[in-house]
Amino acid sequence: MSIKRTISIVIPNYNGKKLLATYLPHTFAAIENAGVAYEVIVVDDGSKDDSVNFIKQEYPQVKLLVNAKNSGFSYTCNQGIAIAQHELILLLNSDVKLTPDYFELQFKYFEADDTFGVMGRIIDMEGDHIQDAARMPKFNGLKLKTDYFYYTDDSTEELYTFYLSGANALIDAAKLKQIGGFYELFSPFYCEDMELSLRAWKLGWKCYYQHQAICRHQVSATTKDYQKPKWIKITYFRNRFYMHALHLNGLALLGWYIQITLIDLLPKLLVGQWWIWKAYTDLFKNQALIKQYKDRLNTLLAQHNSKRTLFNVIDDIRVSVKNIKLTRFKP
Repeated sequence: MSIKRTISIVIPNYNGKKLLATYLPHTFAAIENAGVAYEVIVVDDGSKDDSVNFIKQEYPQVKLLVNAKNSGFSYTCNQGIAIAQHELILLLNSDVKLTPDYFELQFKYFEADDTFGVMGRIIDMEGDHIQDAARMPKFNGLKLKTDYFYYTDDSTEELYTFYLSGANALIDAAKLKQIGGFYELFSPFYCEDMELSLRAWKLGWKCYYQHQAICRHQVSATTKDYQKPKWIKITYFRNRFYMHALHLNGLALLGWYIQITLIDLLPKLLVGQWWIWKAYTDLFKNQALIKQYKDRLNTLLAQHNSKRTLFNVIDDIRVSVKNIKLTRFKP
């Protein structure tokens, strides 16, 4: 039987009073069923609805932090991570519904010293359509992307995943704090969970996927209150650019710059998708900030005596499934 660990649940919230009212009861039910010491931390990111008063009145046992202004997902999660007191931290979106036995099969992963974290299967709020499973990475040229989702029905197999979804990631608290939490370079949102996991992989830690740990997700519920679709596209592409700039080096980095100019920038400009220019120019305007985060990453790698590269990480994940019977599907 697996050794159970104590858990801090960190939930970022922005204008999510209705989501909290709907899904917090399921979070408490799941953690009570786990039979461990726990705490629930809600970090409000400058909500304009009545989220703060709702938590104070309906859930006085919740540890509530309130950002002075809206600061984005990374900053908000980091506030909760900083005060978390338990052995594991569950990073949980406010629009996620945990099943009653959600934690049961995840404790076993933390018996290995090199486990960073594990995530469960994310399905639709109604029905069993899988939104997120283990992710297999690949390179298109020098651009890193998800090749396919995958899982196995063999409960004896332990599957790696390219990265842990920030919506339901159960992570070793000591490692998460040691690694520095999320990089706030990616605020307000997108790509921060991928980058965090890549940092962990580079240090020699592992990210897992447990298919029988199931939660339901209300699609786009936590981002719908943000700005227009064009702004969201700009943010998504900009943060993808940032992630590559952080994790590629030398000739690979130079080749990637050439590739995104020829493949991403110019074709989109030619067909009138001018929004890409903002994402592209932000990459160059913020080189000093990117360098600060890259220096932090390099210091971390040096402290752990690690010379692992992005290419080593991708090779390890792809090789790991060669002898496993998988079900694959496209994102």
